[in-house]
Amino acid sequence: MRIRPVLLSAAALLSLGSCLKVIKPSKDFDQYENPAAPDYAQPASWAALPTRRDSADAVPRNTPFKDQQATAAADVFYVHPTTYYWRKQWNASLSNDRVNQFTDDDVIRGQASAFNAAARVYAPRYRQATLYSFFVDDQSTNGQKALDLAYSDVKASFQYYLAHYNQGRPIIIAGHSQGTVHATRLLREFFDTDPALRQRLVAAYLIGFKVKPDEYQTLRPCADSTQTGCYVAWNTVAWGNAYPPFENGVAVNPLTWTLDTLAAPATLNRGGVPQNFDRLDVGVVDAKVHQGLLWVHPPKPSGYPRFLLPGQPQLWHSFHIADYGLFYANIRQNAVARVRAWQARAK
Repeated sequence: MRIRPVLLSAAALLSLGSCLKVIKPSKDFDQYENPAAPDYAQPASWAALPTRRDSADAVPRNTPFKDQQATAAADVFYVHPTTYYWRKQWNASLSNDRVNQFTDDDVIRGQASAFNAAARVYAPRYRQATLYSFFVDDQSTNGQKALDLAYSDVKASFQYYLAHYNQGRPIIIAGHSQGTVHATRLLREFFDTDPALRQRLVAAYLIGFKVKPDEYQTLRPCADSTQTGCYVAWNTVAWGNAYPPFENGVAVNPLTWTLDTLAAPATLNRGGVPQNFDRLDVGVVDAKVHQGLLWVHPPKPSGYPRFLLPGQPQLWHSFHIADYGLFYANIRQNAVARVRAWQARAK
């Protein structure tokens, strides 16, 4: 079996049981009727919109952070990670209230909110591929078909966003795990080949999935903290360990926002936010880029779980679930800095 990278929340991990077959759909992709396609003219098809109150407006408890979307000069288009891991079918339905609630409470709150000081947050719901789509036999096309269907929604939502919401504003693209799979493709199809749209790109945060060094013809990784029109990526792993699914990809250190391999001390970590979203842990981890991975010494505070997938011990060194949480305050500050830099260069 070929293993491709994947995101699970702590709650999802506890639900999986001891083997992958409990999450494998019982039929091939083509034997299911696809869920109804979303209508992005309807607010219900969005997990976050800046014109209403939702989980993207949240800030961690007991912190000085504030939601500043009302006055933000930029937009962020955020694509959420996998929150559907059942075997009922290959793609989630937008009418699945349980999945929607999980998405809102877990990743919209814990990840998309990191951008609400810098940008108005737009986050589409989409017919995401089920978790098993990332665990497929070499000959299987089921997982790829599920991912392609999911991307068709992400693409449609972005086109609707450009036509009806953006109004020429600077754009941040962000994602995690499955969301980054789609955001990486979106960046390639829309920004890499379109100079006019590329000029509006503040930066892309392609976190939690391998971005190949030759992914783009024009776009390049960000080399410093205020460069614009570029992208950052990383995958967090316990110090000194390998993690084959993500090795030799692009890695930018979120403590220094550089591509070098120097170890950055924890004193540069402005604060991590654990899964319960109730505090800021300043200096929670250090970070070092090593062979396309981001090494960190495991944090002492609780709330930053490892990727403990049953039956896959080679993945246990990964802090995939905490890719955003461990660097929440650094991401927040950097998004603000890059928007300001974009504004200065646009004058």
